[in-house]
Amino acid sequence: MPPLPPSATELLSQLAALMRPHVMPNAVLVGIHTGGVWVAEALHTALGMQTQLASIDVSFHRDDHHIGNGLRAGGRASHLPDVEGAHLILVDDVLYTGRTIRAALNEIFDYGRPAQVDLAVLVDRGGRQLPVAATYCPHRMPLLPGQSLDLHRDAAGLLTFSLSEQ
Repeated sequence: MPPLPPSATELLSQLAALMRPHVMPNAVLVGIHTGGVWVAEALHTALGMQTQLASIDVSFHRDDHHIGNGLRAGGRASHLPDVEGAHLILVDDVLYTGRTIRAALNEIFDYGRPAQVDLAVLVDRGGRQLPVAATYCPHRMPLLPGQSLDLHRDAAGLLTFSLSEQ
């Protein structure tokens, strides 16, 4: 199994540094539940953003849920400001196939048509099935299809990665 990526704290710092020169004051961070929300919260603070932090649950738009298997019980509601003409930065923890990002874009467009959507992730693990690329990404780490890189948050709010075989 490959080694773990640098610490989540280190990658968050690098991601904020990549974004800082390009993020406009009126941009809105939109975290994808759950890991993306944790990353967006940390970025919101690190970048000193004044706009409201937004979050989305993409369960309804996932293409890999089967009828009867469907949506998670107790799914979270999406919380988005007016997206019409806005500059959004979609935030997730790990970019893999691109299907979560496609679902997130579908959810966003249910609320309106933003002027621009960028993507920020901590790690790009490769294995894309859709033509999706991150605008901001501090670390690339190719993994095999049966491997999984997961972000966790402890009770104190510390983010850590774990690597596992599926």
